Amino acid sequence: MADKTYLGWPFFEERHRRLAAELDAWAGSSLPHETEDVDGTCRAIARALGQAGWLRHAVPEEGAGPIDVRSLCLIRETLARHLGLADFVFAMQGLGTVTISLFGTEAQRARFLPPVRSGERLAAFALSEPDAGSDVAAMTTRASKLDGGWRLDGTKTWISNGGIAGHYVVFARSDPDSTGTAGLSAFIVEADTPGLVIAERIEVIAPHPLATLVFADCRVPDSNMLGEGGKGFKLAMATLDVFRPSVGAAALGFARRAFGEAMDRARARMLYGAPMAQLQLVQAKLAEMATAIDASALLVYRAAWSRDVEQRRITREAAMAKLYATEAAQRVIDDAVQIFGGLGVTRGVKVEELYREIRALRIYEGASEVQKLIIARQDLDHAMKEPR
Repeated sequence: MADKTYLGWPFFEERHRRLAAELDAWAGSSLPHETEDVDGTCRAIARALGQAGWLRHAVPEEGAGPIDVRSLCLIRETLARHLGLADFVFAMQGLGTVTISLFGTEAQRARFLPPVRSGERLAAFALSEPDAGSDVAAMTTRASKLDGGWRLDGTKTWISNGGIAGHYVVFARSDPDSTGTAGLSAFIVEADTPGLVIAERIEVIAPHPLATLVFADCRVPDSNMLGEGGKGFKLAMATLDVFRPSVGAAALGFARRAFGEAMDRARARMLYGAPMAQLQLVQAKLAEMATAIDASALLVYRAAWSRDVEQRRITREAAMAKLYATEAAQRVIDDAVQIFGGLGVTRGVKVEELYREIRALRIYEGASEVQKLIIARQDLDHAMKEPR
Protein backbone atom coordinates (compact mmCIF):
# COMPACT_ATOMS: atom_id res chain seq x y z
CA MET A 1 0.00 0.00 0.00
CA ALA A 2 1.45 3.35 -0.98
CA ASP A 3 -0.40 6.58 -0.18
CA LYS A 4 0.29 9.02 -3.02
CA THR A 5 -1.91 11.89 -1.83
CA TYR A 6 1.05 13.72 -0.30
CA LEU A 7 2.45 14.25 -3.81
CA GLY A 8 -0.22 16.90 -4.20
CA TRP A 9 1.48 19.02 -1.55
CA PRO A 10 2.94 22.33 -2.81
CA PHE A 11 6.49 21.12 -2.17
CA PHE A 12 6.37 19.19 -5.45
CA GLU A 13 6.28 19.99 -9.14
CA GLU A 14 4.75 17.82 -11.84
CA ARG A 15 8.18 16.35 -12.66
CA HIS A 16 8.43 15.03 -9.10
CA ARG A 17 5.05 13.34 -9.36
CA ARG A 18 6.06 11.67 -12.62
CA LEU A 19 9.36 10.60 -11.10
CA ALA A 20 7.68 8.96 -8.11
CA ALA A 21 5.16 7.11 -10.27
CA GLU A 22 7.73 5.90 -12.80
CA LEU A 23 10.18 4.72 -10.14
CA ASP A 24 7.46 2.94 -8.18
CA ALA A 25 6.45 1.01 -11.31
CA TRP A 26 10.06 0.26 -12.22
CA ALA A 27 11.00 -0.90 -8.72
CA GLY A 28 7.98 -3.20 -8.59
CA SER A 29 9.11 -5.05 -11.69
CA SER A 30 12.83 -4.50 -12.28
CA LEU A 31 14.72 -4.40 -8.97
CA PRO A 32 17.09 -7.36 -8.59
CA HIS A 33 16.03 -9.75 -5.85
CA GLU A 34 18.02 -9.74 -2.62
CA THR A 35 20.21 -12.81 -2.11
CA GLU A 36 22.54 -14.07 0.60
CA ASP A 37 25.43 -12.67 -1.46
CA VAL A 38 25.09 -9.10 -0.20
CA ASP A 39 28.06 -7.79 -2.19
CA GLY A 40 26.77 -9.35 -5.40
CA THR A 41 23.27 -8.02 -4.78
CA CYS A 42 24.63 -4.49 -4.25
CA ARG A 43 26.55 -4.66 -7.51
CA ALA A 44 23.49 -5.96 -9.37
CA ILE A 45 21.26 -3.23 -7.92
CA ALA A 46 23.79 -0.52 -8.82
CA ARG A 47 23.96 -1.74 -12.42
CA ALA A 48 20.17 -1.87 -12.66
CA LEU A 49 19.77 1.63 -11.19
CA GLY A 50 22.47 2.94 -13.51
CA GLN A 51 21.11 1.34 -16.66
CA ALA A 52 17.63 2.66 -15.91
CA GLY A 53 18.99 6.16 -15.39
CA TRP A 54 18.00 6.58 -11.74
CA LEU A 55 21.55 7.19 -10.54
CA ARG A 56 21.79 10.44 -12.50
CA HIS A 57 19.63 11.97 -9.75
CA ALA A 58 22.37 11.24 -7.19
CA VAL A 59 25.36 11.62 -9.53
CA PRO A 60 24.33 14.38 -11.96
CA GLU A 61 25.85 14.66 -15.40
CA GLU A 62 28.16 17.55 -16.22
CA GLY A 63 26.12 20.69 -16.80
CA ALA A 64 22.95 19.19 -15.34
CA GLY A 65 22.92 21.60 -12.42
CA PRO A 66 22.88 20.85 -8.70
CA ILE A 67 21.32 17.76 -7.16
CA ASP A 68 17.56 18.17 -6.75
CA VAL A 69 17.06 17.18 -3.12
CA ARG A 70 13.33 16.59 -3.52
CA SER A 71 14.05 14.03 -6.25
CA LEU A 72 16.74 12.49 -4.07
CA CYS A 73 14.29 12.13 -1.19
CA LEU A 74 11.47 10.75 -3.35
CA ILE A 75 13.79 8.14 -4.81
CA ARG A 76 15.11 7.07 -1.42
CA GLU A 77 11.61 6.92 0.04
CA THR A 78 10.33 4.81 -2.87
CA LEU A 79 13.30 2.44 -2.96
CA ALA A 80 13.21 1.98 0.83
CA ARG A 81 9.54 1.05 0.63
CA HIS A 82 10.40 -1.66 -1.92
CA LEU A 83 13.80 -2.93 -0.71
CA GLY A 84 16.10 -1.54 1.96
CA LEU A 85 19.27 -2.65 0.20
CA ALA A 86 18.21 -0.78 -2.96
CA ASP A 87 17.93 2.44 -0.96
CA PHE A 88 21.35 1.75 0.55
CA VAL A 89 22.98 1.30 -2.86
CA PHE A 90 21.39 4.42 -4.33
CA ALA A 91 22.33 6.52 -1.30
CA MET A 92 25.95 5.39 -1.27
CA GLN A 93 26.41 6.10 -4.97
CA GLY A 94 25.43 9.67 -4.15
CA LEU A 95 27.15 10.06 -0.79
CA GLY A 96 30.39 8.67 -2.21
CA THR A 97 30.40 11.19 -5.05
CA VAL A 98 28.54 14.34 -3.99
CA THR A 99 31.71 15.86 -2.52
CA ILE A 100 33.29 15.38 -5.96
CA SER A 101 30.20 16.80 -7.67
CA LEU A 102 30.21 19.88 -5.43
CA PHE A 103 33.93 20.56 -5.02
CA GLY A 104 35.85 18.44 -7.52
CA THR A 105 37.82 19.77 -10.46
CA GLU A 106 36.61 19.20 -14.00
CA ALA A 107 39.20 16.43 -14.36
CA GLN A 108 38.10 14.75 -11.11
CA ARG A 109 34.45 14.84 -12.11
CA ALA A 110 35.20 13.46 -15.57
CA ARG A 111 37.27 10.62 -14.14
CA PHE A 112 35.29 9.47 -11.12
CA LEU A 113 31.61 10.29 -11.71
CA PRO A 114 30.64 8.50 -14.97
CA PRO A 115 31.38 4.92 -13.81
CA VAL A 116 29.44 5.51 -10.57
CA ARG A 117 26.54 7.07 -12.48
CA SER A 118 26.38 4.02 -14.76
CA GLY A 119 26.46 1.65 -11.80
CA GLU A 120 29.66 -0.04 -12.94
CA ARG A 121 31.64 1.29 -9.95
CA LEU A 122 30.54 1.57 -6.31
CA ALA A 123 31.48 4.62 -4.25
CA ALA A 124 32.12 5.22 -0.55
CA PHE A 125 32.40 8.10 1.93
CA ALA A 126 35.01 7.61 4.68
CA LEU A 127 34.56 10.05 7.56
CA SER A 128 33.96 8.00 10.73
CA GLU A 129 36.76 6.61 12.89
CA PRO A 130 36.82 4.31 15.95
CA ASP A 131 36.89 7.34 18.26
CA ALA A 132 35.47 9.96 15.90
CA GLY A 133 31.98 9.14 14.71
CA SER A 134 29.59 11.98 15.43
CA ASP A 135 32.52 13.96 16.89
CA VAL A 136 34.39 14.85 13.71
CA ALA A 137 36.71 17.10 15.71
CA ALA A 138 38.29 13.99 17.26
CA MET A 139 39.57 12.76 13.88
CA THR A 140 43.11 11.35 14.03
CA THR A 141 43.73 10.06 10.49
CA ARG A 142 46.70 12.07 9.20
CA ALA A 143 47.56 13.42 5.78
CA SER A 144 51.26 14.28 5.59
CA LYS A 145 52.55 16.41 2.72
CA LEU A 146 55.04 14.86 0.31
CA ASP A 147 56.52 16.10 -2.94
CA GLY A 148 53.68 15.92 -5.43
CA GLY A 149 51.22 14.26 -3.08
CA TRP A 150 50.12 13.15 0.37
CA ARG A 151 50.62 10.18 2.70
CA LEU A 152 47.56 8.96 4.61
CA ASP A 153 47.86 7.08 7.90
CA GLY A 154 44.98 6.11 10.15
CA THR A 155 41.81 4.06 10.50
CA LYS A 156 38.27 4.59 9.26
CA THR A 157 35.37 2.41 10.37
CA TRP A 158 31.66 1.83 9.75
CA ILE A 159 32.38 2.61 6.10
CA SER A 160 29.46 1.66 3.87
CA ASN A 161 30.54 -0.17 0.69
CA GLY A 162 33.84 -0.84 2.45
CA GLY A 163 35.62 -3.61 0.58
CA ILE A 164 33.56 -3.33 -2.62
CA ALA A 165 33.85 0.37 -3.52
CA GLY A 166 36.03 1.46 -6.42
CA HIS A 167 36.99 4.68 -4.63
CA TYR A 168 36.67 6.31 -1.21
CA VAL A 169 36.27 9.99 -0.37
CA VAL A 170 38.52 10.15 2.71
CA PHE A 171 38.82 12.91 5.28
CA ALA A 172 42.09 13.38 7.17
CA ARG A 173 43.91 15.96 9.30
CA SER A 174 46.31 17.69 6.92
CA ASP A 175 47.58 20.34 9.35
CA PRO A 176 49.53 18.62 12.16
CA ASP A 177 49.15 21.66 14.39
CA SER A 178 45.39 21.97 13.97
CA THR A 179 42.76 21.04 16.53
CA GLY A 180 39.02 20.52 16.39
CA THR A 181 37.44 20.75 12.96
CA ALA A 182 40.16 22.99 11.53
CA GLY A 183 42.90 21.63 9.29
CA LEU A 184 40.95 18.74 7.76
CA SER A 185 41.17 17.91 4.06
CA ALA A 186 39.37 15.53 1.69
CA PHE A 187 41.03 13.10 -0.73
CA ILE A 188 39.87 10.62 -3.37
CA VAL A 189 41.52 7.26 -2.70
CA GLU A 190 41.07 4.51 -5.24
CA ALA A 191 40.51 1.03 -3.86
CA ASP A 192 43.69 -0.45 -5.35
CA THR A 193 45.98 2.24 -3.89
CA PRO A 194 48.92 0.60 -2.04
CA GLY A 195 48.67 1.18 1.68
CA LEU A 196 44.85 0.94 1.79
CA VAL A 197 43.82 -2.28 3.53
CA ILE A 198 40.36 -3.63 4.31
CA ALA A 199 41.03 -4.64 7.91
CA GLU A 200 37.68 -6.32 8.55
CA ARG A 201 34.16 -6.60 7.28
CA ILE A 202 31.53 -5.64 9.86
CA GLU A 203 28.41 -7.76 10.29
CA VAL A 204 25.27 -5.85 11.28
CA ILE A 205 21.65 -6.80 11.98
CA ALA A 206 20.46 -5.73 8.52
CA PRO A 207 23.11 -7.16 6.15
CA HIS A 208 24.90 -4.31 4.39
CA PRO A 209 28.53 -4.12 3.19
CA LEU A 210 30.42 -2.30 5.95
CA ALA A 211 34.13 -2.39 6.74
CA THR A 212 37.02 -0.96 8.69
CA LEU A 213 39.73 0.59 6.50
CA VAL A 214 43.37 1.02 7.52
CA PHE A 215 45.64 3.52 5.78
CA ALA A 216 49.34 2.82 6.29
CA ASP A 217 51.74 4.89 4.18
CA CYS A 218 48.93 5.21 1.63
CA ARG A 219 50.06 7.72 -0.99
CA VAL A 220 47.82 9.79 -3.23
CA PRO A 221 48.80 12.53 -5.71
CA ASP A 222 48.00 16.21 -5.24
CA SER A 223 45.44 15.84 -8.03
CA ASN A 224 43.34 13.65 -5.71
CA MET A 225 42.78 16.35 -3.11
CA LEU A 226 39.22 17.68 -3.13
CA GLY A 227 38.65 21.39 -2.83
CA GLU A 228 40.88 23.65 -0.80
CA GLY A 229 43.27 22.06 1.69
CA GLY A 230 42.28 22.53 5.32
CA LYS A 231 38.62 23.07 4.44
CA GLY A 232 37.58 19.44 4.71
CA PHE A 233 35.07 20.01 7.50
CA LYS A 234 33.18 22.47 5.32
CA LEU A 235 33.16 19.91 2.49
CA ALA A 236 31.91 17.15 4.77
CA MET A 237 29.11 19.29 6.23
CA ALA A 238 28.02 20.51 2.79
CA THR A 239 27.84 16.86 1.69
CA LEU A 240 25.77 15.85 4.71
CA ASP A 241 23.53 18.90 4.24
CA VAL A 242 22.44 17.42 0.92
CA PHE A 243 21.99 13.86 2.13
CA ARG A 244 20.73 14.25 5.70
CA PRO A 245 17.11 14.97 4.67
CA SER A 246 17.24 11.90 2.44
CA VAL A 247 18.00 9.71 5.47
CA GLY A 248 14.66 10.90 6.82
CA ALA A 249 13.12 10.06 3.45
CA ALA A 250 14.45 6.49 3.64
CA ALA A 251 12.97 6.16 7.13
CA LEU A 252 9.70 7.49 5.71
CA GLY A 253 9.75 4.77 3.06
CA PHE A 254 10.27 2.08 5.70
CA ALA A 255 7.44 3.54 7.79
CA ARG A 256 5.03 3.69 4.85
CA ARG A 257 5.73 0.04 4.03
CA ALA A 258 5.24 -0.98 7.67
CA PHE A 259 1.97 0.95 7.84
CA GLY A 260 0.71 -0.72 4.67
CA GLU A 261 1.63 -4.16 5.98
CA ALA A 262 -0.07 -3.39 9.32
CA MET A 263 -3.24 -2.18 7.59
CA ASP A 264 -3.43 -5.35 5.50
CA ARG A 265 -2.85 -7.52 8.57
CA ALA A 266 -5.43 -5.67 10.67
CA ARG A 267 -8.10 -6.02 7.99
CA ALA A 268 -7.38 -9.70 7.27
CA ARG A 269 -6.69 -11.07 10.75
CA MET A 270 -9.81 -12.28 12.55
CA LEU A 271 -9.86 -11.70 16.29
CA TYR A 272 -12.83 -12.38 18.60
CA GLY A 273 -15.02 -13.07 15.59
CA ALA A 274 -14.24 -9.84 13.70
CA PRO A 275 -11.34 -8.27 11.79
CA MET A 276 -8.65 -6.90 14.09
CA ALA A 277 -9.15 -3.51 12.42
CA GLN A 278 -12.48 -3.16 14.25
CA LEU A 279 -10.77 -3.05 17.66
CA GLN A 280 -10.51 0.51 18.95
CA LEU A 281 -7.03 -0.07 20.36
CA VAL A 282 -5.82 -1.16 16.93
CA GLN A 283 -7.53 1.81 15.28
CA ALA A 284 -5.83 4.16 17.74
CA LYS A 285 -2.47 2.62 16.92
CA LEU A 286 -3.10 2.97 13.18
CA ALA A 287 -4.10 6.61 13.66
CA GLU A 288 -0.88 7.36 15.53
CA MET A 289 1.15 5.64 12.80
CA ALA A 290 -0.56 7.62 10.03
CA THR A 291 -0.05 10.91 11.84
CA ALA A 292 3.64 10.20 12.48
CA ILE A 293 4.14 9.37 8.79
CA ASP A 294 2.54 12.61 7.60
CA ALA A 295 4.48 14.69 10.13
CA SER A 296 7.72 13.04 8.98
CA ALA A 297 6.93 13.69 5.33
CA LEU A 298 6.21 17.36 6.03
CA LEU A 299 9.57 17.82 7.74
CA VAL A 300 11.53 15.87 5.12
CA TYR A 301 10.05 17.66 2.12
CA ARG A 302 10.12 21.07 3.77
CA ALA A 303 13.88 20.63 4.17
CA ALA A 304 14.29 19.40 0.60
CA TRP A 305 12.14 22.24 -0.81
CA SER A 306 14.10 24.82 1.17
CA ARG A 307 17.36 23.55 -0.28
CA ASP A 308 16.06 23.34 -3.85
CA VAL A 309 13.93 26.47 -4.09
CA GLU A 310 15.41 28.87 -1.54
CA GLN A 311 18.92 27.56 -2.32
CA ARG A 312 20.23 27.99 1.20
CA ARG A 313 21.88 25.94 3.92
CA ILE A 314 19.33 23.76 5.67
CA THR A 315 21.33 22.59 8.67
CA ARG A 316 18.44 23.07 11.11
CA GLU A 317 15.69 21.79 8.78
CA ALA A 318 17.74 18.75 7.74
CA ALA A 319 18.50 17.88 11.36
CA MET A 320 14.82 18.12 12.27
CA ALA A 321 13.82 15.95 9.32
CA LYS A 322 16.44 13.31 10.06
CA LEU A 323 15.72 13.27 13.80
CA TYR A 324 11.94 13.13 13.66
CA ALA A 325 11.52 10.83 10.66
CA THR A 326 13.94 8.17 11.89
CA GLU A 327 12.58 8.17 15.45
CA ALA A 328 8.98 8.13 14.18
CA ALA A 329 9.71 5.29 11.76
CA GLN A 330 11.12 3.22 14.62
CA ARG A 331 7.83 3.66 16.51
CA VAL A 332 5.68 2.97 13.44
CA ILE A 333 7.55 -0.22 12.62
CA ASP A 334 7.47 -1.36 16.24
CA ASP A 335 3.69 -0.86 16.23
CA ALA A 336 3.44 -2.84 12.99
CA VAL A 337 5.34 -5.71 14.58
CA GLN A 338 2.96 -5.57 17.54
CA ILE A 339 -0.07 -5.76 15.26
CA PHE A 340 1.46 -8.82 13.58
CA GLY A 341 1.99 -10.48 16.96
CA GLY A 342 4.30 -13.50 17.00
CA LEU A 343 4.43 -13.50 13.22
CA GLY A 344 5.99 -10.05 13.37
CA VAL A 345 9.25 -11.35 14.83
CA THR A 346 9.51 -14.24 12.37
CA ARG A 347 12.41 -14.19 9.92
CA GLY A 348 11.16 -13.64 6.39
CA VAL A 349 8.17 -11.49 7.35
CA LYS A 350 8.48 -7.96 5.96
CA VAL A 351 7.90 -6.11 9.23
CA GLU A 352 10.67 -8.13 10.90
CA GLU A 353 13.02 -7.10 8.09
CA LEU A 354 11.97 -3.46 8.49
CA TYR A 355 12.56 -3.68 12.24
CA ARG A 356 16.20 -4.56 11.56
CA GLU A 357 16.59 -2.05 8.73
CA ILE A 358 15.36 1.02 10.59
CA ARG A 359 17.59 0.83 13.64
CA ALA A 360 20.80 2.03 12.01
CA LEU A 361 19.14 5.14 10.55
CA ARG A 362 18.85 6.64 14.05
CA ILE A 363 22.66 6.45 14.30
CA TYR A 364 24.39 7.02 10.97
CA GLU A 365 24.98 10.46 9.46
CA GLY A 366 24.67 11.90 12.95
CA ALA A 367 22.89 10.08 15.77
CA SER A 368 19.54 11.42 17.02
CA GLU A 369 21.26 12.95 20.04
CA VAL A 370 23.61 14.88 17.76
CA GLN A 371 20.67 16.16 15.69
CA LYS A 372 19.14 17.56 18.89
CA LEU A 373 22.36 19.43 19.64
CA ILE A 374 22.46 20.82 16.09
CA ILE A 375 18.86 22.05 16.30
CA ALA A 376 19.33 23.63 19.72
CA ARG A 377 22.58 25.35 18.74
CA GLN A 378 21.05 26.69 15.54
CA ASP A 379 18.15 28.17 17.49
CA LEU A 380 20.41 29.56 20.21
CA ASP A 381 22.68 31.18 17.62
CA HIS A 382 19.65 32.72 15.94
CA ALA A 383 18.31 33.99 19.26
CA MET A 384 21.63 35.60 20.11
CA LYS A 385 21.49 37.61 16.89
CA GLU A 386 17.95 38.82 17.46
CA PRO A 387 17.46 42.11 19.27
CA ARG A 388 15.89 41.74 22.68
